[in-house]
Amino acid sequence: MDLCLYSSESSIRLRPGSIHGMLWLQTHFESEHWSLLADGLVTLPPADAGALSADASAAGLQLTYLPALSPSGQI
Repeated sequence: MDLCLYSSESSIRLRPGSIHGMLWLQTHFESEHWSLLADGLVTLPPADAGALSADASAAGLQLTYLPALSPSGQI
């Protein structure tokens, strides 16, 4: 997997899963955001995450979508 997308209530957290994913993200974000991207601390609105996902998929990257996690017993 090259990019991981974690859904939350109103946003999608983005985390690179490979060097290919990180390099691809660096072509889409300014250098001042690269350390946040590398640490998986960037969140996007769902519409923007969808557009980014479509672009990444078209570029041949492997994406993984994970639902928001909830504490045990809080479903």
